Amino acid sequence: MAAVAAGVVRGPWRQVSALVKRRFHRSAPAALQLTVREAINQGMDEELERDEKVFLLGEEVAQYDGAYKVSRGLWKKYGDKRIIDTPISEMGFAGIAVGAAMAGLRPICEFMTFNFSMQAIDQVINSAAKTYYMSAGLQPVPIVFRGPNGASAGVAAQHSQCFAAWYGHCPGLKVVSPWNSEDAKGLIKSAIRDDNPVVMLENELMYGVAFELPTEAQSKDFLIPIGKAKIERQGTHITVVSHSRPVGHCLEAAAVLSKEGIECEVINMRTIRPMDMEAIEASVMKTNHLVTVEGGWPQFGVGAEICARIMEGPAFNFLDAPAVRVTGADVPMPYAKILEDNSIPQVKDIIFAIKKTLNV
Repeated sequence: MAAVAAGVVRGPWRQVSALVKRRFHRSAPAALQLTVREAINQGMDEELERDEKVFLLGEEVAQYDGAYKVSRGLWKKYGDKRIIDTPISEMGFAGIAVGAAMAGLRPICEFMTFNFSMQAIDQVINSAAKTYYMSAGLQPVPIVFRGPNGASAGVAAQHSQCFAAWYGHCPGLKVVSPWNSEDAKGLIKSAIRDDNPVVMLENELMYGVAFELPTEAQSKDFLIPIGKAKIERQGTHITVVSHSRPVGHCLEAAAVLSKEGIECEVINMRTIRPMDMEAIEASVMKTNHLVTVEGGWPQFGVGAEICARIMEGPAFNFLDAPAVRVTGADVPMPYAKILEDNSIPQVKDIIFAIKKTLNV
């Protein structure tokens, strides 16, 4: 009788105990959302803290927190000596930055837009890019040139140019082009630590876009190796290669085409120079088709270089159709919105090119 009573008492307690366990079961931690702007800021902050030789200079980077607020809070944290507002003279402050790099510091030189880097191109190419070679390896120039590149919105011909092909053309430079927050943080940190001049081509329209930051990317030791692409989506029918903002368009196009039974392999280049041709060739050998997508002009562009390298390399014999390029229009960027939309690749253009290549 006592045993029966004990069983009756224990039964409800077991139920309550199980309920408590279920109620207090730990859920997975919420994923960290970070905008591209915050990711670059975080990467620079970590490197400024890690190495006292690192400093940032450019127009409005200090007291104003940057024209695009990428350097928000850094001046208050590090002061005038390491976050330096400059006059509106790209040739002048780029030259100061290159000289500082030659003297052993690690400057981050921000251009308000890479269109203005044309004012300083002699410093970028002749002074920064060529010195390591001209000194027979005795004089490194560890500098980062960074800022927004390519088309924005409504800023017309003189503020919308993509310089990936320009800087990718020049030996002595490394050129990176991030798409999401993970790219931005990992590449800015690698660029700052690199002993060569690195050009980091950001995109103004991506600054405010939030992405989920993987756990490993939240570490202060997180780096993305320069020269390595990333497969953003696995596929079997066609390889789609892109960099910067158009990577997102390619993924959108791939999602649409997937519903029609077409599986696209989307490659985020991350680095323009040195280009990760091994990743692109391996993908083309698998899918037997290639489309390149970029926001810049067609002549002598990034896509043109990829197509030439594929033709010259082992992957050419695996192609079942000619490679196709999707690029910006071969005109200076118009101001009118409808003309601007027709001057840069849209998702529909990518879908059309993929179907054309696959002959569907």
